[in-house]
Amino acid sequence: MQKPKRSRAAKSKQPPATIDEYLAGVPEPQRTTLAKLRAAVRAAAPRETSETISYGIPAFRYKQVLVWFAAFAKHCSFFPTAAVIAQFRTELKPYKTSKGTIQFANDQPLPARLVQKMVKARVAKIESKPNR
Repeated sequence: MQKPKRSRAAKSKQPPATIDEYLAGVPEPQRTTLAKLRAAVRAAAPRETSETISYGIPAFRYKQVLVWFAAFAKHCSFFPTAAVIAQFRTELKPYKTSKGTIQFANDQPLPARLVQKMVKARVAKIESKPNR
């Protein structure tokens, strides 16, 4: 079985240090698609949420990693955790999903409203966890 092709950003020997750096290495139309996803996440996330790179891909951190996203050769992915995907399974029927991933076309971002609802659901799950 052949390995899936990864985006230029993913192939780079030096991992990106910021989301801007990651996106700079992503070709169009994926760059614009992920920029729209980034804006939707930012709009729904709490003010104190920070941007980071986790596992070599863009992520948002609010007390812990909130969500991740990435570009691949034939699709883009959003990683809001398995629990959130299960919660929104009906709304996600048009997309290919797995336990923790939502895949969507390189040139068609997930609807901003849906992304924002998933981010808010993820924040609620984080908030409901007892302090360790």
